[in-house]
Amino acid sequence: MDGDVLASLPVELIDGIVFYKRDQITDDLICCDVSSEGQVWTFHEDLKGWDNLIEHFHRLEGFKVDWFDCVSQPPFEVSETIAFTRS
Repeated sequence: MDGDVLASLPVELIDGIVFYKRDQITDDLICCDVSSEGQVWTFHEDLKGWDNLIEHFHRLEGFKVDWFDCVSQPPFEVSETIAFTRS
């Protein structure tokens, strides 16, 4: 995730963030859907710059910082958590 992508997703325009995982048989892939201005952006942890994206989310007041613990367990089972929603 480079600065251009993050600039296209300003925190003040983010309406919601949902983290979930996909079972890939041998491991889970952590993903998130970000709602902004009527569009949904989908990202996953294998993308270059994933850490930059998560850091970007930490600028949101009310962002659920323990999202990883909520979505990662138990392994290989469906798990989803809402990390942010704009009131």
